[in-house]
Amino acid sequence: MPFKAVVFDLDGTLIDTLEDLGNAMNRILMERGLPTHNMDAYRHFIGDGVAMLVTRALPEEKRNDDSISVYSEAFREEYSKNWNVMTKPYDSVPEMQEYSKNWNVMTKPYDSVPEMLDALKLGGLKMSILSNKPHDFTELCVSELLPNWNFDVVIGQRDSVPLKPDPTSALEIAEFLNIPPVDFLYLGDTDIDMKTAIAAGMFPAGVLWGFRSAEELQEGGARALIQSPMEIMNLINDFK
Repeated sequence: MPFKAVVFDLDGTLIDTLEDLGNAMNRILMERGLPTHNMDAYRHFIGDGVAMLVTRALPEEKRNDDSISVYSEAFREEYSKNWNVMTKPYDSVPEMQEYSKNWNVMTKPYDSVPEMLDALKLGGLKMSILSNKPHDFTELCVSELLPNWNFDVVIGQRDSVPLKPDPTSALEIAEFLNIPPVDFLYLGDTDIDMKTAIAAGMFPAGVLWGFRSAEELQEGGARALIQSPMEIMNLINDFK
């Protein structure tokens, strides 16, 4: 049966948010005299919502409910101010500043994601986004970084709904679009995404350009792995 719709994860799937997320958390830790982490560590901290990111980043002795709540609020405030940091490539070299015409942007769509979205739009598939990122940040990132595509549904973390891998939000998308879950391709970069897809009755496909490994995706239940965004078209064509 051909796919009629796609659910995308956001961070690590459509956009690369690693450095801005990691740097925001590291600033919170550093300001309070706590150990910071390298970006590779944040690949494993991100994906399960803000509270879990904070829990993983904090030293073990700080992982209590009160601290997690305080640090989560601090992270949200810091990230809201610095979610899309831009720097000039030669800022640190005064004599080169006049040649620094372009800005380096840390948070941005992955290479070939725009082409993939164009191809899916041309193919008539419904497109939606489901993220464990707070809902307001999810909507902000999509509107600012993916403005050329009208996603049918965009859902982030909401207090009234469990986080992924609970399938509630994925099923909500299916119901809103009036498309059976079995007709959805679910694309994500973590085992959380694969488990969400399976729980919702959707086809789980893992991307290898994101935050996690092929092994994690396979252990999470991925039925397909793709190396680059445009490979999604091969996968869709295989099911026609």
